[in-house]
Amino acid sequence: MDVRTTRFGVIEIAEDRVITFPKGLLGFPDRKRFCLLEPGEDACFFWLQSLDEPSLAFVVTDPALFVRDYSVPIRPEQMGELGLARLDDAQVFVIVNKVSDHLTGNLQGPVVINTLARVGEQLVLAEKRWTTRHPLVRVAATESQTRASA
Repeated sequence: MDVRTTRFGVIEIAEDRVITFPKGLLGFPDRKRFCLLEPGEDACFFWLQSLDEPSLAFVVTDPALFVRDYSVPIRPEQMGELGLARLDDAQVFVIVNKVSDHLTGNLQGPVVINTLARVGEQLVLAEKRWTTRHPLVRVAATESQTRASA
């Protein structure tokens, strides 16, 4: 299927790459169909692209790559909503933002995807240990930023 995007133009994805979010994502309850775009084989950041809104895409990553002790407690009713028989069939992502010179992850609102059924949900963790802007990695200053601050 062809997917229109504002960042990448028209791209073709296989039907089996469609991820359905029955509840949408936080702030976007009407956007229910997405796909995960990999910029390269060794990429650790991906694009979660809406199939229905060309300008709606989120950078996401696996938080385990950056925060060793991060885990997402998934309640039995959430397992049922996602159609998960085993936690091993789930993939957790967090939405990434650039804040100052850091890439941050929304560890309080992880995106959990059933990799077999391709159904996802963005959870809101009650535990206040994690934030919506948890620093993941520092970004090197570009040449123009370095010159502007000199």
